[in-house]
Amino acid sequence: MTTKKPSFVTLIRSALPTLHPTERRLAEFILDFPGELASYNASELAGLAKVSNATVTRFIKKLGYRSYEEARQHVRANREEGAALLLVEGKQVDSENSRFLQHVGQAIANLQQVGASVCQREVDEVAQAMLAARRVWIIGFRSSHAFAEYLNWQILQVLEHTALLPKAAETLAESLVSITAEDCVVLYGMKRRAAQLSGVAEQLVRSGARVLYITDESASREPHFTWHFRCRTAAPGPLFNHVSVLALSHYLATRVLELSGAAGRQRMSEIEAIHEALDELQ
Repeated sequence: MTTKKPSFVTLIRSALPTLHPTERRLAEFILDFPGELASYNASELAGLAKVSNATVTRFIKKLGYRSYEEARQHVRANREEGAALLLVEGKQVDSENSRFLQHVGQAIANLQQVGASVCQREVDEVAQAMLAARRVWIIGFRSSHAFAEYLNWQILQVLEHTALLPKAAETLAESLVSITAEDCVVLYGMKRRAAQLSGVAEQLVRSGARVLYITDESASREPHFTWHFRCRTAAPGPLFNHVSVLALSHYLATRVLELSGAAGRQRMSEIEAIHEALDELQ
């Protein structure tokens, strides 16, 4: 099994006790904004840190790199992986907070990925299909159920006929039999995917309904569904990072509300009037 190389910042911190004073000064300078290493050549970095070019060369080799360019490539790779410390430029970062920043940085990278991969036209196609459907079904198992519940709760403000599956204490057959080609389905399939998901997918294809499949990046493209959006869920810890899934769900719900027009605004207005009459919300 291949061992993942420690991050650039980890290599610097590990080397600190062994560094000569000028090398340590360079290390502390870099740790203030490690991501900027990728922006400078060795001479520029030496000038900024007020050390010699030779000090930069020795320092890079002590970290285990064969060349300065190899170190720059490693920093770029860390930034693409979402290491938040490398996204901070020109600011002192509290080392006690660095673990949280790694998670924040990975979340940012995941959001950027879904933003680049999901097409606005397709989002609007899904929103319009949901608005035109006889009924909208939103399905999610295990962790995916939370996203399905969130999306259903939001679009219910403008869509009267929605259904969230699975329902408590019920099997799926009684609901799946009612899905028709006039319906629209949003199916969440985040890993680890439930065993019954494949059977549900087959039933949805047979129904003829238009289906949006929302998964993590590990899922293969599903050719039988109308749309497939994949969200990156990478994380520096043991749990998947679902920030991009929630962001996509939020944006989809927003477009449903925005495209619902006068009918949607009327329903929202009537809901708000009942809230006030019942004194339900503060």
